[in-house]
Amino acid sequence: MFKIIIWSFLFYLAYRFIFELVIPISKTAGELKRKMAEMQQQQSSYSSNQAPFQQQTTNQSATSQSNDAPKKADYIDFEEVK
Repeated sequence: MFKIIIWSFLFYLAYRFIFELVIPISKTAGELKRKMAEMQQQQSSYSSNQAPFQQQTTNQSATSQSNDAPKKADYIDFEEVK
């Protein structure tokens, strides 16, 4: 009789462990993998769509930086106020 109670209790603990810990963790891990793959795909499509625009902006910023070079006369020396 005592063995049946112990085995029943052990079976109950194993059941709770599996259905309240192992299965939810495996479901969460699968969902996390799916979401990460989805985000990576979204990021790669965004990057491929933005590549031509980034090249244009880089070219424009390079030309604007060479034209907007600061002049020596425009520089004001910083003075600390006490």
